[in-house]
Amino acid sequence: MKNLGKNLGVNLLTAVLGGAVAVGGYKLFENKQLQNMTFEDQQKVYYANNPGELLSSTGNPDFTQAAAAVSPAVVHIKVTMSGRGSRQEGYGSPFDLFDEFFGLPQRRQSQPRVAQASGSGVILTPDGYIVTNNHVVENADKIEVQLTDKRTFEAKIIGRDPSTDLALIKVSASNLPIVKMGDSDNVQIGEWVLAVGYPLSLQSTVTAGIVSAKGRQIGILGDAQQRRYSNPDEQMVNTAIESFIQTDAVINRGNSGGALVNARGELIGINSAIASPTGVYAGYGFAIPINLAKKVLDDFKKYGSVKRGYIGITFTEINEALRKETGIDDINGLYVQSVVKGGAAEAAGIKKGDVITKIDGKKIYSSSDLQERVARLRPGDKVTITYKRDGKEKDVTLTLKSQDDVKSLGGDEGPSASATEIFNKLGASFIPASDARKKELGVNSGVVVTEIHRGGIFEYFGIEKGLVITEINGKPVNNVDDIEAALANTKRNIVRIKGVPQRGSTVELNIPLKY
Repeated sequence: MKNLGKNLGVNLLTAVLGGAVAVGGYKLFENKQLQNMTFEDQQKVYYANNPGELLSSTGNPDFTQAAAAVSPAVVHIKVTMSGRGSRQEGYGSPFDLFDEFFGLPQRRQSQPRVAQASGSGVILTPDGYIVTNNHVVENADKIEVQLTDKRTFEAKIIGRDPSTDLALIKVSASNLPIVKMGDSDNVQIGEWVLAVGYPLSLQSTVTAGIVSAKGRQIGILGDAQQRRYSNPDEQMVNTAIESFIQTDAVINRGNSGGALVNARGELIGINSAIASPTGVYAGYGFAIPINLAKKVLDDFKKYGSVKRGYIGITFTEINEALRKETGIDDINGLYVQSVVKGGAAEAAGIKKGDVITKIDGKKIYSSSDLQERVARLRPGDKVTITYKRDGKEKDVTLTLKSQDDVKSLGGDEGPSASATEIFNKLGASFIPASDARKKELGVNSGVVVTEIHRGGIFEYFGIEKGLVITEINGKPVNNVDDIEAALANTKRNIVRIKGVPQRGSTVELNIPLKY
């Protein structure tokens, strides 16, 4: 009997240990799988394990549930920037996106100085990925993120894109509240929405309104690109992508980067701009559709920069003057002004004078209908274009091509006190080197430099995209968190970098933070 009890005890202990090992192994596998998922897929897993859907009300609108669910995951972003990297002039545009909406004081001093400003952001994953606007963090020396419970974290930039005014930053935390991504394609004009953010340096604020228009182009991102462009002797290529959701929910300076959500508490847009002659609310705000943002944010996480596909045409929206000039009968669509040699459109037989009428079967009424759809795709993706020539429509399938000379703007300068600040000052984006690439180079660790931002330290010292960095300050690096940890070991304001450009050769750089 004693032996039987002993055997039962041993068997029970073995079963418990075996179960623990199995659960532990499953958790490791699950975490690895999550890292390879898109933000939207990660959220599906999260909400599958944490069910509970908010219901929009009928009759008199009631947003209490949506506001309570969303507010904890909308954060206050505080930015410190140096005078040399920050904007020094106020521009007085009726669409005050940067100086006025962002909350940056208008200044005309010529001497470098430290400036501070604030905006908002939306937490996407429990481990600290946060979406905000590019213009909120583009010149940041230091980024602080404060939650509604007053916890504060320092954030690093994962990726930025001036063409869409989106940025992805990350804090080192866990179990953070998140906002559920919705579907901006299903947003209806007249639908109730909430804007959540930190306007006018106030604490978390919720306002309500309706969607008053979709697919709005206001020219603000193109104007911002023009102000940044430093070579007056060359024609600037406008790469701005605008297809804003327009709302009359009250938003003000500091709301930039905050959440636009529907009555179910689902994120449908990122608040980005206001139409105002004074810099404060005057009736309309504009948000980036979340369906456009999803692709851009996933690119930041996976590649460190945006992988954008191009059709390879220039076009004009059809209007009465164009109809008279060209003799076309079409009322809607895009008139092809030119076709880029070697581009996707040329390969598909599209010519100057054709009228683009549909994309993937959906009618085109304005340029934003085409631009937003294409902006969700990557080089190599296929898209069906319907065009009209000599009164006859034809469908062709294009394979989008890349445009290597389009670069993210960015950068800042000078040293900082923390590893995260130094990370941001490097002015670069990174992704982990694949196992195949490490094997090819004969290394055991490495991150690939995927983007060099204008004005950053890497650009200043001529470091190029594609370099595989194996060590920083003597420590192996395999991801952005490793980089930040290694930068904490920076001594005498010198960052020591070891890289491998090709098998059999190495580069060692001692980069001063003061230059």
